[in-house]
Amino acid sequence: MTSEPHEHDRENDEPARAGHGPGGSGPAPPVDVVLPCLDEAAALPWVMERIPPGWRAIVVDNGSTDGSASVAEALGALVVPEPRRGFGAACHAGLTAATAEFVCFCDCDASLDPGLLPEMVERVRSGGADLVMGRRRPTRRGTWPAHARAGNAAVARMLRSRTGVRVRDIGPMRAARRTGLLGLGTADRRSGYPLETVVRAADAGWRIEEVDVPYLPRSGRSKVTGTWRGTWTAVRDMAAVLREPPARRRAPAGGGSP
Repeated sequence: MTSEPHEHDRENDEPARAGHGPGGSGPAPPVDVVLPCLDEAAALPWVMERIPPGWRAIVVDNGSTDGSASVAEALGALVVPEPRRGFGAACHAGLTAATAEFVCFCDCDASLDPGLLPEMVERVRSGGADLVMGRRRPTRRGTWPAHARAGNAAVARMLRSRTGVRVRDIGPMRAARRTGLLGLGTADRRSGYPLETVVRAADAGWRIEEVDVPYLPRSGRSKVTGTWRGTWTAVRDMAAVLREPPARRRAPAGGGSP
């Protein structure tokens, strides 16, 4: 995940910037996988080899200095630069660059396996859900720091109180239809982006499901929840999202959903 050094940012986005790399040409893939990336050169080979065949990886370079963009391009990803720092900024840049009917999001630090995404996409494709989220289940002690887990649990409780949606993890691994996600108009460009997406989807009447996914030891240190300060910043951003009034319009999830 990417770092969040600036104040809450809700500027209008420019049209999607052109990416580069072999993944940027040819017909639209069936699924695009958005991978926000900040200095993940060491993890990228593991992540890229687990992208399902025929799917396209969109690696959004959020200011890496370790050659991540070059590594991703060499491995076949479409690389989209996003100079504005922030997890939400990177996610949204990838979403606006996507062209597939279905879009997935996944961390780029080797903590989550993209090979598990087809099951999540199938739930959306079959009409069983509009948004499917991965509930992280640590595979070993210490994988998910206690302060990060506590912050995540607190936000999940606030989400349930605000929307009635019962999920136990506001995780980064998820799948939905591209047109539906764009229609939500998610505006946060920092740590609140994943939560705001869920809040807006709930307000729009989307069917939201959660599936368990293994949470592996990440490569390197988390840029967001690796410290108490990072966790506090993320929780603050998410709390600001939850204080906003419910959206007044319904945003169709795509594919004939309400």
